[in-house]
Amino acid sequence: MQGITLSSKTNKLEQDPYSYQLQDVAAPELFREMFPYTETPKIAFNYRRVPEHMPEDIFITDTTFRDGQQSRAPYTTEQMVHIYKLLHKLGGENGMIRQTEFFVYSEKDRKALEKCMELGYRFPEITTWIRASKKDFEMVKSIGVKETGILVSCSDYHIFHKMGLTRKQALEKYLGIVSECIEAGLRPRCHFEDITRADFYGFVVPFANELMKISEQSGVPVKIRACDTMGFGVPYPGASLPRSVSGIIYGLQHYSGVPCEMLEWHGHNDFYKGVVNATTAWMYGASAVNCSLLGIGERTGNVPLEAMVFEYASLRGHLNGMDTTVITEIAEYIAKETDYEIPPMTPFVGENFNLTRAGIHADGLLKNHEIYNIFDTDALLNRAPKVSVTNTSGVAGVGYWINQYLKTKGMEKVDKNSPLVQSVYAWVQAQYDAGRVTMISDDELREQTEKALNEG
Repeated sequence: MQGITLSSKTNKLEQDPYSYQLQDVAAPELFREMFPYTETPKIAFNYRRVPEHMPEDIFITDTTFRDGQQSRAPYTTEQMVHIYKLLHKLGGENGMIRQTEFFVYSEKDRKALEKCMELGYRFPEITTWIRASKKDFEMVKSIGVKETGILVSCSDYHIFHKMGLTRKQALEKYLGIVSECIEAGLRPRCHFEDITRADFYGFVVPFANELMKISEQSGVPVKIRACDTMGFGVPYPGASLPRSVSGIIYGLQHYSGVPCEMLEWHGHNDFYKGVVNATTAWMYGASAVNCSLLGIGERTGNVPLEAMVFEYASLRGHLNGMDTTVITEIAEYIAKETDYEIPPMTPFVGENFNLTRAGIHADGLLKNHEIYNIFDTDALLNRAPKVSVTNTSGVAGVGYWINQYLKTKGMEKVDKNSPLVQSVYAWVQAQYDAGRVTMISDDELREQTEKALNEG
């Protein structure tokens, strides 16, 4: 049946030529040409482009305590409570970090959830991720949680090969679970697992249509989290489904009528596309992107929350109340208190992200930080640009290090040609002339700088 309606988005009459129905196929659709398994997955294009539609309200949700705990040693109760406080501080009173989700199956996780709820923060709202059972629904409701995530796998890889069901059986099972969740007094958040390998028109859209009917009939919002479980999503205009991020978000809105505020993107970084895919989801109509702190998560990790903080600021031109200096506080806490080793080259939080070893770069930093620093990292992250002194640092590198050290002592900066810098540089050169191959430590540089100051 063809229908013509006036769109509230474009204020034009639009025609949807087809209402997609469930295709209950006998054999699974595995898109073997696209996902041959014995070869690299293929990115196909059909050149169909969809309009951008960035929502007025875009925000971040957090999965640090759920997906983020699935690939590392679990946090203690005290650590989870402290990190939750830092998330609240980072997201600000405007709720830029809108929600965070918890497991509830261990006593430790339940205790952490309860202690976090006792803090009384409006943001991040505490939600859960549970098995789809009445018992679990009642448990989280008794704790005081209002929303919970439910796993609803939507690719035939999962429906046929993991659960041993047909599409019709899976659909009926999922709809029953969602109805039970609503009956228990909870808002369901449906995690469309493996959506980037799913039959979009044959299962995803018909399923989403049924969820929107349930939402309309019950008056309860039913969220859809589009989960790029394996990181197969691509941001390229004209890419084919099921891998097209823009196609997925547009399709859920256009064919199923899912409102922006009920659409969320959850991505993984298997092909280095986590951040750009999340940004694409924002740009094409998803209000929420789901992230974890430092990107810690299954396999190659989730979308780093700190990355989307800066993506938001880049897209909107302001931080909307977020305190970016807390990112450094979070990174230092997780590294120190949980023994997590942050890869040194990690943007924003790694030890080396604003550090240079090249003398020519250090010379630029001496003259003006903007030459080799991405932004004012001192103001935004409480991290001044640094140099590491090696055999390639030159006198400029030594001079920059000394000036950073003098700043901590409240002393005036010196020129790279000053006797102080020349004295320490001569010692550095002597080290490498004698065959040293390791970098000069900060302790050694402090010792030589103090020695030169005392002698001067």
